[in-house]
Amino acid sequence: MSFAREAGRAIRSTVVLWVITAIIYPFVMIAFGQIVFPSQANGSLIKNTQGNVAGSALIGQPFTSERYFNSRPSTTSYSIANPKKDEAGVLKTGVSGASNLAPSNLALIERIKGKNDLDPKKQIEGDLNRLKGAGVQPTADLVYTSGSSLDPHISLEAARAQITRVAKVRGLQPSQLETLIAQNTDGRFLGIFGEPGVNVLKLNLALDASKPAS
Repeated sequence: MSFAREAGRAIRSTVVLWVITAIIYPFVMIAFGQIVFPSQANGSLIKNTQGNVAGSALIGQPFTSERYFNSRPSTTSYSIANPKKDEAGVLKTGVSGASNLAPSNLALIERIKGKNDLDPKKQIEGDLNRLKGAGVQPTADLVYTSGSSLDPHISLEAARAQITRVAKVRGLQPSQLETLIAQNTDGRFLGIFGEPGVNVLKLNLALDASKPAS
């Protein structure tokens, strides 16, 4: 065979493979995802009662108000960027990761236990004191950040520890909140891996939609 014929065959093969792998296959996968797994393919987005997107079931949000179940602390503030404080634009990329602070690190100790100082401006309340002051028994996941700092879940123990506070502020019965927690708890993966977790965003949206028992 001539060189030209071999070169032509190689070019045709390359073009065919490129069309299959770079065009046909991706579009088939997109169509498959939209038909079979539409929610997951579009980011597992969650909408509120008004039909507006409130967030994703896969990425946590910061909840610190007494009216809501508080989420897990985050070293990245769940990647919510403040343009005035994020000159490098790092947070806009959805950065994740742990702080990697040792247990002896002063910044970690001050965040958890607080800091007493003669200067009121330098005093830090600390997460432990904040939780105890709100009548919440601190659990590990209400004090320590996750490895990704984007964890959308808290443990059942952490959710139940906040029932009394939320019920009092909202005027709801604790039994109502127990039901909401159960309805928004994700079980173990494949029934055996990991531990059940309460999706905080789903729970708080359900909380906003609930009404005091008559």
